[in-house]
Amino acid sequence: MKKLLLISLLWIAPGIVWAQPAPTPAELLRQQAFQQRVNTGVRVKDLAYIHGARDNQLMGYGLVVGLNNTGDKDTVYSKQSIANVLQRYGITVPASAISAKNVAAVLVTADIPPFMKNGARIDVVVSALGDATTLTGGVLIQTPLLGADDKVYAVAQGPVSNNSLMAATPNAAVTINHPTTAQIIGGALVERVIPVTLIQDNAVDFVLRESDFSSTSRMAFAINEKFPLSSRALDGNTVRVEIPLDYLGAPVDFIAQVQQLRLMPDTKARVVINERTGTIVATAPVRVSACAIAQGSIVITIAQSADVSQPNPAGGGQTVTVPADTVTITEGAGRLQKLVPFGDMPTVEEVATSLNALQVSPRDMMAIFQALKQAGALNAELIIK
Repeated sequence: MKKLLLISLLWIAPGIVWAQPAPTPAELLRQQAFQQRVNTGVRVKDLAYIHGARDNQLMGYGLVVGLNNTGDKDTVYSKQSIANVLQRYGITVPASAISAKNVAAVLVTADIPPFMKNGARIDVVVSALGDATTLTGGVLIQTPLLGADDKVYAVAQGPVSNNSLMAATPNAAVTINHPTTAQIIGGALVERVIPVTLIQDNAVDFVLRESDFSSTSRMAFAINEKFPLSSRALDGNTVRVEIPLDYLGAPVDFIAQVQQLRLMPDTKARVVINERTGTIVATAPVRVSACAIAQGSIVITIAQSADVSQPNPAGGGQTVTVPADTVTITEGAGRLQKLVPFGDMPTVEEVATSLNALQVSPRDMMAIFQALKQAGALNAELIIK
């Protein structure tokens, strides 16, 4: 009887539907945070680069030929460079006998990305080195591009393009765009492969482009959710990720999956002021302690004029011109503007609204932000360029 009962229970058990336990409040918060990162977060690829996968700078000296009397004005190095090129082809000409008006000495620069193989093409920038007036219509002749180790990694050649136009007469000139700098799209061929080391001790280092301790901690947390116990933040700039055993044979696939993970980076409270262009940029976390601002303007007007002084008929004097300059100082009416009720912490949007209510110019707004920083009311980093 006991055996029959056991068999019956075993037969009924597969049909039983067990109810899933309700998630705890902590699990709900974690799921909501994860969904928010998926919807609005920033990819790891956009926040950090992989240590070892970096660009390298190349530079070379060359000549742009075929110019229409807009080249160098017979500079010593231009003439000597032309003589050296001719000598390579068996033509010996004294440098002093060469005219360089159709040739310009240039510096050629380029950035070679990682993993570039032989035969790949990269863009180059060509800049006049001497006193050439324009590079429009010229052709760069074969120019080796060297790295910091003085080895040739690419060779550039081809027609330059700068989308520039210049028209001049003996008394006037008009120039559109910058005529002495040009580029060649795909103008250099890669000749040497730069070795790249991505993995060290079965780990990959992700380096933030903007250092921040909070962001590295959040990145490590997001990676550990996908690959448990695989990553840790080394400092405010680097997150080290151990490659799981399942991906040791396919590290590229693992890196690609990590780069697609999303997180909410932390933004620093920062106000950047460019006094040359009158530009002000402030990040969202900027807070200002409650304060009041009075802004007024002073206008100084100087008028230059001249009066004629006429002497009396019997005085025997002379008629002279007497300066009659006037200086007027007008002070605009300023008023006190309270940002928000005292005790609150206004955001940068509220600060901008209050300053706009004062009808201040960008220049005055720069002075106000600097005064707020000096008063200790601006709770952000102030950068003036």
